[in-house]
Amino acid sequence: MTAGDAVGEPRFVSDLLFTDGLPQMDDEVGYRGAQAARAAGITYRQLDYWARTELVEPTVRGASGSGSQRLYGFRDILVLKLVKRLLDTGISLQQIRTAVEQLRAAGIRDLAGTTLMSDGASVYLCTSNDEVIDLVSRGQGVFGIAVGKVLREVESTLVEFDATTPDPVDELAARRSRRSA
Repeated sequence: MTAGDAVGEPRFVSDLLFTDGLPQMDDEVGYRGAQAARAAGITYRQLDYWARTELVEPTVRGASGSGSQRLYGFRDILVLKLVKRLLDTGISLQQIRTAVEQLRAAGIRDLAGTTLMSDGASVYLCTSNDEVIDLVSRGQGVFGIAVGKVLREVESTLVEFDATTPDPVDELAARRSRRSA
């Protein structure tokens, strides 16, 4: 979700004074695919498919051939969990792709104050109470997913996982050099 971010500015800005053991939101810290899938409540197969189809790609490190591992950042895992929630409510993958593109295009810094709303056919990105009220007042049945609540769930899940900082050396190259030594 870097579309709206300024050039040269870190993607994640944390205003927390104390983290209480919560995972760092750092560009260089990532979680392996199995950890990301488990934290998001999805299967590794779904994770792999969504990465290959560019629905949710890892921002810390993408796969670069055989032997390399993707590393997912905190926000990647948050988006994975949001996609899972939307799928669980019956939203089509096509509509979810549109919602993920909206999130990326909006470049929203304060995800905790964002609500994803849906009428079952479309997904709407609401960043204020007025937008939520406007959508509800149309008289259609809608449901919402408070991104802040999902964000806290992901944070608490990731506390038990070890984050990985990618090495500048490709993992496959490192394995080959160990074998030849």
